[in-house]
Amino acid sequence: VQLQASGGGLVQPGGSLRLSCAASGSVFIINYMAWYRQAPGKQRELVALITNLGSTTYGDFVKGRFTISRDSAKNTVLLQMNSLKPGDTAVYYCNGLISGKGYWGQGTKVTVSS
Repeated sequence: VQLQASGGGLVQPGGSLRLSCAASGSVFIINYMAWYRQAPGKQRELVALITNLGSTTYGDFVKGRFTISRDSAKNTVLLQMNSLKPGDTAVYYCNGLISGKGYWGQGTKVTVSS
């Protein structure tokens, strides 16, 4: 199983980005998929998670700005990020529990700066 993340880049404060993560390979059961982020000098933290039943969990710092969704047919999870702040600058990693085993994507960098 591989997780391929995309969609990062440079955006101005207040702007939006959409991250995408596609799972490929022997994907039988996706228990959940999630986005984490890690800023320089900080620990990796949960951004958002969506289960196979569609339940979602967000980090406290999201405060309604981000939305996680999934396309089950394509084994893809999306993270729509709005009202981005400089504090959101980090490498964003896709994570998934697939058929009972954890996987990480390669990370995509998000920079919020004017």
